[in-house]
Amino acid sequence: MTSWVSRRCWVINVQTKEAVYDVEKARAEFPILQRTVNGKQLAYLDNGATAQRPKVLIEATDHFMESENANVHRGVHTLSQLATDRYEHARVVAQRFLGAREARECIFVSGTTGAINLVAEAYARPLLKPGDLILITESEHHSNIVPWQIVAEQTGAFVVAASVDAEGVVDLESFAKHLVAGPRLVAFQHVSNVTGAVQPVRQMTKMAHDAGAVVLIDGAQAAPHLEVDVQALDCDFYTFSAHKVYGPTGVGVLFGKSALLERMPPYQGGGSMIRTVSIENSTFADIPQRFEAGTPNITGVVGMAAVLEWFMGLDRVGIERHEASLSRIAFERLGQIEGVRLFGRSQPNPGIVSFVMDCAHAHDVGTILDSEGIAIRVGHHCCMPLMRRFQVAATARASFGMYNTIDEVERLAMGLQKVREIFA
Repeated sequence: MTSWVSRRCWVINVQTKEAVYDVEKARAEFPILQRTVNGKQLAYLDNGATAQRPKVLIEATDHFMESENANVHRGVHTLSQLATDRYEHARVVAQRFLGAREARECIFVSGTTGAINLVAEAYARPLLKPGDLILITESEHHSNIVPWQIVAEQTGAFVVAASVDAEGVVDLESFAKHLVAGPRLVAFQHVSNVTGAVQPVRQMTKMAHDAGAVVLIDGAQAAPHLEVDVQALDCDFYTFSAHKVYGPTGVGVLFGKSALLERMPPYQGGGSMIRTVSIENSTFADIPQRFEAGTPNITGVVGMAAVLEWFMGLDRVGIERHEASLSRIAFERLGQIEGVRLFGRSQPNPGIVSFVMDCAHAHDVGTILDSEGIAIRVGHHCCMPLMRRFQVAATARASFGMYNTIDEVERLAMGLQKVREIFA
């Protein structure tokens, strides 16, 4: 089977003989970065929403659609067998990316939101009883709040939230206090999509397990920046979306411990997830097929696998240091601008900087920056409870990826100076 080539983004320092992260080499892998917006070179600082796509993804999906496209499983013809091989190879790639014990513990989903809904409906809803507790934190993305509220309403359970500090880090004292009540399930993010705070997930998982709870970790913002090892974390469920890891939209992975997945009923019914069907009843396939009803996003899965293989072949440590460095420089540079309030200075910060300006609404900030060719995200970032915690309606957010540069941070700062000139 073809394995798309890795392109390592490092060079050797001639004097020290040490590997040095080469951001220009990384940028060359992303064709869209060559374009202009409003007559200015694009500075794409919205990676927390979705990252850009490298050549390896474009090549892999084009090759699949041109040469191997067919439906997966059960087909006896050559193209179907090739597509099935690609699809199931992607599961092995996901296993390696997450450090899972078995490939069958990796379920293909539409993304993090789809994964959390799957766990809510297939694990939590059959388990929960009136009065049971689901523990989250007040910094969660809506996709890690709303599914639990829906299942709580269906079962008579309650959703409670641990508080976070001024940097967006979970208050472990508040977390421990809620654990005393004995929640059945605990769900929290690995990295905040507002402040970039890296939560103490290993400690939180152990605390939750000691209290008898099952743990789900939302890894949407962690997977692009941190190396994840679900066995070391010992979490019960972990999920991420491919599009934030330079992959395609509409696909992601849910990791679940096999012992839990095997006890869970199907989330959706249809083709591929069954063993036998009669008019009277049906029996269901083993995991992971039990949770993959219907024709999946085959091209997306193939593209995700190509990107993850490529990404794992890069200098991950160098990328992590580069993104953290951009965050430190951005905090320092933006902190020098009058009227800018920054959120989440906690370190390490894997590339997320949120702020407000006293002279302009976040949407006006985003509009002015767009006129300068700078793409950021503005709004509540699907984190309304955290916005209330910080007593703001919205923030502006710059989020960095492997291809962003110090020059782009400086352009961001100069753009904010222009905002002050216009609105102050």
